[in-house]
Amino acid sequence: MIDIERLSFHFGLRTLFEETSVMIQDGQKVGLVGPNGCGKSTLFKLIEGKFSPDGGKIEISRGTQIASVAQEIDDPSQTLLNYVLAADKRLTALQKELENPQISGERMAEIFDRLETLGAHSAQARASAILSGLGFMQEDFNRPLKEFSGGWQVRANVASCLYAPSNCLLLDEPTNHLDLETAMWLENYLVRTDKTIFIISHDRHILNRVCDKIIHVEEGQLKLYNGNYDTYERTRALAIEGAKLAAAKHERTVAHLQSFVDRFRYKATKAKQAQSRLKMIEKLGDAPQIPKDPQAHFVFPSPERLHNSLLTLENGVAGYDDKPVLENLDLRIEPDDRIALLGANGNGKSTLAKILSHRLLLLSGKMTLAKKMKVAYFSQHQTEELDVEQTPYEMLSAKMPLATETQIRAQLGAFGLNKEKSDTLIGNLSGGEKSRLLLALITKDAPHLLILDEPTNHLDLESRQALIEALNNYEGAVVLITHDLHVIELTCDTLWMVRHGTCKTFSGDLEDYKAQLLKNNDRNDLASDKETSKERQRREAAQRRARVAPLKKEIRALDEKMTKLSARKKALEEELVVQYSSASSIELALIADELSKAEDQWMSLNEQVENALAE
Repeated sequence: MIDIERLSFHFGLRTLFEETSVMIQDGQKVGLVGPNGCGKSTLFKLIEGKFSPDGGKIEISRGTQIASVAQEIDDPSQTLLNYVLAADKRLTALQKELENPQISGERMAEIFDRLETLGAHSAQARASAILSGLGFMQEDFNRPLKEFSGGWQVRANVASCLYAPSNCLLLDEPTNHLDLETAMWLENYLVRTDKTIFIISHDRHILNRVCDKIIHVEEGQLKLYNGNYDTYERTRALAIEGAKLAAAKHERTVAHLQSFVDRFRYKATKAKQAQSRLKMIEKLGDAPQIPKDPQAHFVFPSPERLHNSLLTLENGVAGYDDKPVLENLDLRIEPDDRIALLGANGNGKSTLAKILSHRLLLLSGKMTLAKKMKVAYFSQHQTEELDVEQTPYEMLSAKMPLATETQIRAQLGAFGLNKEKSDTLIGNLSGGEKSRLLLALITKDAPHLLILDEPTNHLDLESRQALIEALNNYEGAVVLITHDLHVIELTCDTLWMVRHGTCKTFSGDLEDYKAQLLKNNDRNDLASDKETSKERQRREAAQRRARVAPLKKEIRALDEKMTKLSARKKALEEELVVQYSSASSIELALIADELSKAEDQWMSLNEQVENALAE
């Protein structure tokens, strides 16, 4: 049990917590949410004893063993497996004692009994299972940690935390450096464990599936809600609505009492009553405070409409230094596609994204692009290339030399960077603010195709929701790589599977993919090769959609044609009302006839589409 009682903590003049209390019972799975910078990670450090409270106390019940994810690796020369095994300090100490040549037989027997009790015989198997679940291959186990990238070292730290003997886990954004497949494995692991879990996450899906309580950090207070994140959101919305009604009622009551006071304060016969009402107003106090969540928004500029396929790949081969990573790439992107790339890290998703965004050339094959097409590419590592000595306004001004200050600030404002943030040095911006700046930079020319590689890293829940809304309102095509299932579910309708050295359309939906991930332990063969009846139906539906694509293209062209004809028809009719002209009258008749034919053709094409999809 973790009992937080009247906790206060300050950073300089800034108050993070002020006399707030909450209790986490053994076995509960609690999500900690709130805007970036509200003190979530600081609370974890207070629980671990790394920081000391300014007031109040945090009591942890006897027998509670807390494990958390380390921020760095002390000795990167040790092997991956040994690093994880070393997290069980009890076993490590006992095994080291056995190496003492002068150990007595009696002590040796005690140690062997203790090792048996602690499960030493299964330690390596347990550590290996966790490492495999987090995406490491068997051949990685004996590699030194210094050979792994930063992201994979973070995974090693997560593995160490999960393996360490504990009955309480403190997890601060554990999925941030994981791919979708590994994040789902971790999510399933946390669902099955009987440990107490306290997790900070901006991943709505994991908060919904894992947590039975949510603690919201707001204005220095910790407020506990029952249920998962969706339940918390509904409960909070009702509370906000109730607070609004109470505030309105308070305002009406005060206004009514004040009205009486204003009318009769100086009338002798009513002065006593007026004073009584003044006391009532004082007693009522301030209006109930209405909770306010931080507002986040994104707006992607609308591109010029293109009528052909944006991009077509035929028999493409992609790779590095003449070594293929992906082959047999036969793919097409239409102007309104919403595509999610699925597949474990290392299978080639980012390679494909670079090909589609022209950052990497094909080794062989053909890529056809629509004329005038513009592509925007987002990758988290690009934030590291921003000039930290410039402000967002200065950086965007250099990229938009012909734009006015109003236009530049409007583009930054479309991604939540107000004047204050726009004039702040980039080096002083948070990770989420740098991501917003990068989105503003890459979309300044109104691209037709957005390619986003893990855009949600460093974005809080409100910003992720704003990104979802912006993507759904965006009029171009999207190719998305993300470990956030909630974002995929609400924005993408086409799934591409990157595996076995190629990329193919996935025949099922996201639920099918999730089911296969949980069922199949082979991370490099995540989708079953046996086609179920449901999958066959979905494959046939995908084929039907492909057949009607040309018809839909004609329908879009007719839509634009009819819009132009209708506008010209209206203009001619207005001209003829003012002044009759035989030329205008003839043109009006021709346009009316052409418009009628276009409408008939539009109706016929839509009927063909409906019939084809109903087959």
